[in-house]
Amino acid sequence: MDRGRGTDGTGDTGGTGDTNGTGGTGGTGGTGGTGGTGGIGEDAGDTGGTDGIRGGARGAVFAPVERRARVDTVVRRIGDAIELGLLADGEQLPGESELAGRLGVSTVTLREALMALRQQGLVTTRRGRGGGSFVSRPRPPAEDRLLGRLRDWSSTELRDLGDHWAALSGTAARLAADRTEPHDLRRLRRTAEELADAGDAAARGRVYGRFHVELAAAAQSARLTRAQIALQTEVGALLCLVLGDDAYREEVADRHRAVVRAVQDGAPEPARTLAERCVEESAGRLAALRLTL
Repeated sequence: MDRGRGTDGTGDTGGTGDTNGTGGTGGTGGTGGTGGTGGIGEDAGDTGGTDGIRGGARGAVFAPVERRARVDTVVRRIGDAIELGLLADGEQLPGESELAGRLGVSTVTLREALMALRQQGLVTTRRGRGGGSFVSRPRPPAEDRLLGRLRDWSSTELRDLGDHWAALSGTAARLAADRTEPHDLRRLRRTAEELADAGDAAARGRVYGRFHVELAAAAQSARLTRAQIALQTEVGALLCLVLGDDAYREEVADRHRAVVRAVQDGAPEPARTLAERCVEESAGRLAALRLTL
C-alpha cells in the first residue's frame, strides 16, 4: 500500500503520548518550532500556534506526565527533549498555565521544574513584553569527553545497547508501515534529507536520533516513542564520534531514505529489516571505535 505519493497541506496534529526518558546526556534529534516560529525541521504545514507542538515526537514532549509526577519528572521530560533537539534552540515554551495544563501538573510544580532547568542552563527566562521561558540548547561535549564516555562502556554493554536499539527501531518501522499517516511521512522524509545536508557531527547526531524518534512516533506508539527518547539520551551524543565521516553520513542518509520508502509502500518486514541494519551498522562502528581506546 503506497501511503505518501501525494501531499498533505494541513497542520500536523495528534500527539503520541508521554515521554519519560532517563536523564541522559544525549544530543540527538532534530528541532522544530512552536508558536508560529517554524524552527528547523518544520514546514509550513507543521507550524502555527500551539498546534505545532502536537505532531509526532514533539507531541510526546507536551503530553501529560504520569499521575503524582514530581518536579524531577517534568525536568527530565523537558530536559531530554532539549538535549535531543526535539525543542529548538531559542524556541519559546508555552505559557506557564498552558504548559502546566498540557503536562497535567500544578503551576507550582511547573515553576519549580523551570527553575531547575534554568539552573542547568537549558532554559532562560525573559521578563516584560515578549518575555517567557525559552529553550537554550547546551553546547555539544568536546570530542575528548565523548571518547571518555565511550570508554566507560564495555563491549558487552555496547552490544546490548545495539540490540535494544535495533529491536526498538525495527519494531517501530514495521508498525509504521501499517499505521503511519501522511504528516508522519513528511517528517521522516524531511529528516532524512536534513541528515544529508547537516554540516557538523553534532548536528548530524541530533538529526540521526530524531529520525528514529520520529519513526517510533509514526508507529503511533507512545511506549515506543518514550523508549526511543530514553535510549537516545544514552547513545545520542556518542553518534557524533562516527558521523564526522562524510561518506558514512551519506550512507546513513541513504539507509534512512530506504526505510521511508518501505514505510511509504506499506511493506512492514522490509521496513523492519532496513531499520535494524541501519542501527546495527552504527552500533558496530561505536563498538569498533571503543576497541581502539
